[in-house]
Amino acid sequence: MTALPTFTLAIVGAGPRGVGVLERLSASAAELLGDRRIEVHLIDPFPPGPGRVWRYEQSPLLRMNSMPEDVTVFTDDTVRIDGPVRSGPSLIEWVRQVRAGTLPYPVPDDVRAEFETLASTDFPTRRLQSRYLEWFYRKVVAELPPGITVVEHLATAESIDNDETVRLSDGTTVPADAVVLTVGHLDAVPDSRERELEAFAEQHQLSYYPAGYTADVDYSAVPAQEPVLVRGFGLAFVDLMLLLTEGRGGRFEELPCGGLRYRPSGAEPVLHVGSRRGVPYHAKTGYRLRGKPLQLPRFFDRRAIDRLSGPLDFRADVWPLIAKELAWAYYTELFTGHPDRVRTDYAVFADKFADLPWGTSEMDALISAAVPALEDRLDLDRLDRPFAGRRFDSGAEFGKALRKYIESDLARRADVHHSADLGAFMALLSVIGQLPALLATGQLTAASQVSDMDGWFHGFFSYYASGPPPRRLDELLALEDAGVVSFLGADISIEADETAGTFVASSASHPDTVAARTLIEARLPNASVPRVSDPLLRSLRDTGSLAEETVPDVDGATLPSGRIATTLNDFRLVTVDGSTHPTRFAVGPHTSVRSAGAFTRPRTNAVSFRQNDALAREILRLANP
Repeated sequence: MTALPTFTLAIVGAGPRGVGVLERLSASAAELLGDRRIEVHLIDPFPPGPGRVWRYEQSPLLRMNSMPEDVTVFTDDTVRIDGPVRSGPSLIEWVRQVRAGTLPYPVPDDVRAEFETLASTDFPTRRLQSRYLEWFYRKVVAELPPGITVVEHLATAESIDNDETVRLSDGTTVPADAVVLTVGHLDAVPDSRERELEAFAEQHQLSYYPAGYTADVDYSAVPAQEPVLVRGFGLAFVDLMLLLTEGRGGRFEELPCGGLRYRPSGAEPVLHVGSRRGVPYHAKTGYRLRGKPLQLPRFFDRRAIDRLSGPLDFRADVWPLIAKELAWAYYTELFTGHPDRVRTDYAVFADKFADLPWGTSEMDALISAAVPALEDRLDLDRLDRPFAGRRFDSGAEFGKALRKYIESDLARRADVHHSADLGAFMALLSVIGQLPALLATGQLTAASQVSDMDGWFHGFFSYYASGPPPRRLDELLALEDAGVVSFLGADISIEADETAGTFVASSASHPDTVAARTLIEARLPNASVPRVSDPLLRSLRDTGSLAEETVPDVDGATLPSGRIATTLNDFRLVTVDGSTHPTRFAVGPHTSVRSAGAFTRPRTNAVSFRQNDALAREILRLANP
């Protein structure tokens, strides 16, 4: 019997998601591949393993916003997958094994000191994470079964011909039987408003930086000691803040009484930062849970989702279940970890809590009676918009209030007295794991899915659960004290002042305005297939081989989401005519499946691992039908 020819798979994107798919191919090959051979071509201009975001060649000032005990690229027995589990060390376990000499790895000199001192609750540099991901990739390749080989291409994929030949920027062609796009976040050309601001900047000799990944943008032309408007107060701003201050020669000094002092170099601009909320993301917690182990999900699980009947409005129909889930975890930790701060037995409270809908007067009365201190009650509206409805007499007065808010957040996130906050954080992670099941029902209205779930809720999750290490907020306070950072307020507005020839920022928090000749959008671009700048995705879009996801509405109309349209069950690309491509796949945060990060906390049944496994097994069945 004639052997089948080698099956060629092109994986475009060799970061942790692409390598994660490769690992799952390896894991299930013994079961599904048979005698067929697969040649995997990993295509990425950045090194395989870390890829673009986690590449080693970036500023050593930039850190992860996760502790090393909370980072793994390996499946474990909590992950519900059809393929075999292949366990491995978390980031901190890997560092300890390398440190002890039980795992051979050549530690580069410029991260050796970090290797030697890293603790489980530190926040590692991205360069150290890069080495972990590089090691993971090399381990996956070394352990591939005989039927799978890998070819690396340090190049950019630019197009795919009708015969599935992938054309690369270095002139190489890869004739493929199947293609997987692990695309990560979508870079985008400026939108119409950004183009207007660009044109205004060009007309008046100003500087405008549209949304982009901070580590990839050249900010060397940002002028020293001049005001700069910054729109965005999340992780992109934190990176920008460091690059334009400590990255320009300034120094942070530890104060004897705690906190930091910033010593300017004179090369810094003055950053005036604002956003919709007007506040930075919450700092990561520095403690562990003290109470009863959380049983999650509890109120937002598959059974609860199946009981929902559409059409569904996310805020009205889904958010109450999510909010109850967050409150359940929060109060479980408060009652069992800090019983001296409640008036009711946990079992009694839990029974009554379970029977009451979230947001009702009865639920509010139960919590008020059981939890005497206001600071111990979970107020999700106040968490989401802490300065909503508040107006100050001046920017200086708002700055004082925001400084007090940040100091309070730092104190709360460092004090195990408030470990209930970590309970809510864990529930948010659980909720993210349930959202694919909600999407699969197809019952959310289009506007609610795009605006509320993808927009507001994703923003709330990032703001509450994906904030910076606490030191970054200490540094922010030091920079504000040194006059290098100033706070604009909430609901900021940027205007192009034709008369003055400058950008002008105002906010809902106070009447003052700030004018500047430089404006920076400190955020990633929104998902947008129409504006995508990647040459391969643009080529596929222009030929109709890749479509923008359209979410069906109750009246039969559809609403574009900006994401790459894929099937939810097997990740195949959907073309412009609505058909499904048989041999092209895509997975990532800006596809229809809305996947989470490529690596995750250990023992959380991570969505990304489940998706990688399902995709890999689908490819293996395609290779060996």
